[in-house]
Amino acid sequence: MALGVLKTALRNQDTSDQATLFFQSSAVQFCLRSVYRLHKIQAHLMSSNASPEVLFERVGNAGVIILNRPKALNALTLNMIRHIYPQLKKWESDSETSIVIIKGAGDKAFCAGGDIRALSDAGKVGDPLVKELFREEYILNNATGTCKKPYIALIDGITMGGGVGLSVHGRFRVATEKTLFAMPETAIGLFPDVGGGYFLPRLQGKLGLFLALTGFRLRGRDVQKAGVATHFVESEKIGALEKDLVDLKAPSVSDVAQVLDSYHQQSTLDAEKPFVLQQHTEAIDRLFTASSVEEIMENLQKDGSAFAQKQLEILSKMSPTSLKLTFRQQQAGATMTLQEVFVMEYRLTQACMRGHDFYEGVRAVIIDKDQNPKWKPPTLAEVTEEFMEESFRSLGERDLVF
Repeated sequence: MALGVLKTALRNQDTSDQATLFFQSSAVQFCLRSVYRLHKIQAHLMSSNASPEVLFERVGNAGVIILNRPKALNALTLNMIRHIYPQLKKWESDSETSIVIIKGAGDKAFCAGGDIRALSDAGKVGDPLVKELFREEYILNNATGTCKKPYIALIDGITMGGGVGLSVHGRFRVATEKTLFAMPETAIGLFPDVGGGYFLPRLQGKLGLFLALTGFRLRGRDVQKAGVATHFVESEKIGALEKDLVDLKAPSVSDVAQVLDSYHQQSTLDAEKPFVLQQHTEAIDRLFTASSVEEIMENLQKDGSAFAQKQLEILSKMSPTSLKLTFRQQQAGATMTLQEVFVMEYRLTQACMRGHDFYEGVRAVIIDKDQNPKWKPPTLAEVTEEFMEESFRSLGERDLVF
C-alpha cells in the first residue's frame, strides 16, 4: 500500500521540482529494493521446497521426525518449526504413539542451527520474522522439554544453535562419534539461546559458563561426558537402536532408558579416553567463578597458564555486548524454570535484533568471512548498565507467552 502511495505522489508531482522528484524517485527505488529483499527473505525462511524440509513417519508405536535439509546441514527454518510443533503436540496426545524420535537426514548433521544470514537480512529491513521465528522456536523448544511422551533426539552429527534447542531439553539425547556440539553465538553478536540459559548453568561446576562464553566445541563421547547428551552410541549402531526403540510395545520411560543404556554400555569407542577438558576442570571452576566478565578476564590475565591465555585470547575476539548479556543470562537462568528462561531469552533476542553487533558478526563470519568484526561498543567497559537493564526488561504485551 505504501509503495502505491509513493508512486501516485510521484505522478502528481510538479515536474519542475526536479530535486523533490529525484529524492522521491530514490525513495521508490529504495522501497522496491526493500520489498524485493523482503520477499527473498520470506521465501528463504518459509519456503516449502519440492522436497519437504521436515518429514514425519509413524513406525510401530513411534512418531519419527526427520529434519530434511541435508545440503543445508538440516538448518532450521520457520517453515520447519511450524510443521514440527503441531505434529509433536498431536503425537503427544495420541494414545497410539508411545515415543517420539527426532533425527537429521544425511550423515553430517543433526541440525547445525538456524539460517542466521537470512535472519540478519530480515532484521535489517524490519521484517517481523525476527520476532516470529524466535517466538515460535522457543515455544517448540519448550514443547520438547515438557513432552509427556519419551522424546529421543539422535544427535548424530553437527548439533549447534537451533539443533541444540530441538534436542537438549528432551528426556533422551544420544550422541555419536560424529556429534559436534557448540554454542558459538558470542562470536556473532548473539548469546547461547534456545534455552542455553537453562541447561548450561546446570552442567558441572562452571563448565556451562565456559562453553557459553567461549563457544568451545565438544565432540563425540565428550558431549555425553559433559552432560549435554544422556547416552553415547556408535554411529553404526544408530539404525539398530532406532529399530529396537520403534519395536517397543507401549513402552514406559524406564523401558526406553533400558534400551538406550544397553546400547550405551555396548559402545566402547573412546570409553577409556578422558574428558577433553578434564585436566582443565579445576582451572575452569576457579577462573570462571566471578561476579562479572571483567573479573573473569582479570582472572585469566593473572593466571598466566597457557590454557588461561588461550581463553583470554578467544574472549577478546568476542562481542563485548554478547559476553555481558551471556554472563547475566547464565546467572539468572540458574534459578529460573525453563519457561522463565525462554521469556528472558526472547527479550534478549529482540535487544540483539535492535542492536549492531549481530549484523556485524554475521557480516564478518558469514558474509565477508574476514573474521574481523568491528564491535560497537568495542570494549566491555563501554557496555553500559542502562543497556543491560533495557535488554532484560519486559516487553509488555510483546513478551513471550506460553
